[in-house]
Amino acid sequence: MTVKADIDFQKDLFEAANKMRGSVAPADYKHYVLPLIFLRYLSNKYEKRRKELEQIVKDPSSDWYTEDDEMRQVIITDPDQYKAENVFVVPEEASWSYIMKNAKQPNIKEILDNAMKRLEEENPELEGILPRIYQGSNLPPENVAGLIEIFSRDVFSANTDDSVDILGRTYEYFISSFAASEGNRGGEFFTPSSIVKLLVAMLEPKSGIVFDPACGSGGMFIQSEEYAPNKHALSFYGQENVVTTVRLGKMNVLLHGINAEIRLGDSLLNDQFPDLKADYVIANPPFNQRDWGADRLSKNDPRLIGPVTNSNANYMWMQHFLYHLNDAGTAGFVMANGAMTTNVKEEKEVRQKLVDEGYIDCIVQLPEKLFFTTGIPCCLFFLSKNRDGKNGYRARKNEILFIDARKMGTLVSRKQKALSKEEIDKIAAVYRAYKYEGAEGYEDVVGFCKVATIDEVRANDYKLTPGIYVGTEVSNEDDIPFEEKMAELTQRLLEQFEESNRLQEKIRKDLEELL
Repeated sequence: MTVKADIDFQKDLFEAANKMRGSVAPADYKHYVLPLIFLRYLSNKYEKRRKELEQIVKDPSSDWYTEDDEMRQVIITDPDQYKAENVFVVPEEASWSYIMKNAKQPNIKEILDNAMKRLEEENPELEGILPRIYQGSNLPPENVAGLIEIFSRDVFSANTDDSVDILGRTYEYFISSFAASEGNRGGEFFTPSSIVKLLVAMLEPKSGIVFDPACGSGGMFIQSEEYAPNKHALSFYGQENVVTTVRLGKMNVLLHGINAEIRLGDSLLNDQFPDLKADYVIANPPFNQRDWGADRLSKNDPRLIGPVTNSNANYMWMQHFLYHLNDAGTAGFVMANGAMTTNVKEEKEVRQKLVDEGYIDCIVQLPEKLFFTTGIPCCLFFLSKNRDGKNGYRARKNEILFIDARKMGTLVSRKQKALSKEEIDKIAAVYRAYKYEGAEGYEDVVGFCKVATIDEVRANDYKLTPGIYVGTEVSNEDDIPFEEKMAELTQRLLEQFEESNRLQEKIRKDLEELL
């Protein structure tokens, strides 16, 4: 199956599945469709392993060979024979053949909920992943039957060698298509693949711990595993604060043969991995979170290197990422453009510390429209703890690499751009040439990349916009969305009111002393 045919095939599938939506809200529909793909995946893996065992017990050269039919059945049904190969046990009433056989029964929604329950009973590791939501939904039984029929096509059959791979790619395609159809809300659980690929190509996760404290549906983990030259050389840890999104992420990583520990909770207020130190932190945190609970943080919180403000969580996220790096780790993450220049007192103070203490390694300003909405333009920040020159990295603590990629990307739809592989490779190559000891080929390119000294950044009031340094014309548009600009202006005004009150009080006291 060619890539083009693959895309057409998945697009046709998604359109067919979407016709079954009925009166279910678009944002909720994915929670009914995606578990069916996962169910088919579990069933295929189990069926494939069962057939292997059926052959092994009859093969005289096998350690499990026996002529005793009863013993053969014991071996074939032994859960350990499946778990040893990372295969989940699928009881008969949860198997795809059983679901397919009963698809047109009036109680099919009850059958699906029971299948989820039985899978969880047999495999405690799946607890909380499989939703029992079909019976209580307003999806008509005939629409559920239609969805089952879609995922019963021969291309997904366990008899097809690459069915598991196809199911994984189909799940990812469906996630991205649901995200695109949901607009702003879609961005809560999905980062467009060209942004993920760029982050991964720049971070180069090869072995060690990968941490994503805003992991959504797990795309960063899947891309990192694909990038690593040796499979299973990476360990994955993630956190997400929406139950349904945790489910999407856990299903997604399992579909791609990855074991990731994803925990539920608010990363900033209820860090589920307080002692974790990672080689790589990779994330697309929510932009410009207001009223996120800054007042609930302890003043002695070990993550803090500076103050926080409740008007915007961007710099709290950065402190969170930095804290979770080991002593040679690097964090790469997506940020709203306003974070590069914000003058909100608390945010600017943290930005100055990150610059002065030598943590900011690279800033990449991205083209607009990379997300499914035309919303906030964004950039990539890279914070690193290997800038003093260790593990093969170049000493670069007094420098920052700036890359202006705003002119890159091509429209893939009326509203959305994507970076090409060549563009991703070009940006990643510049970062590699900059950070490695003995690497050759780095040179400043006017309008594209520039290594600036910390002193230059200080001279520019700690502003981190690449256009200031690489020599491009600075746009008259400041790229800061209204909400963010309003928060900054409000904060500044409140500070001025406080100063005004203080001066008024001082003048009043001075006058009283004169009387």
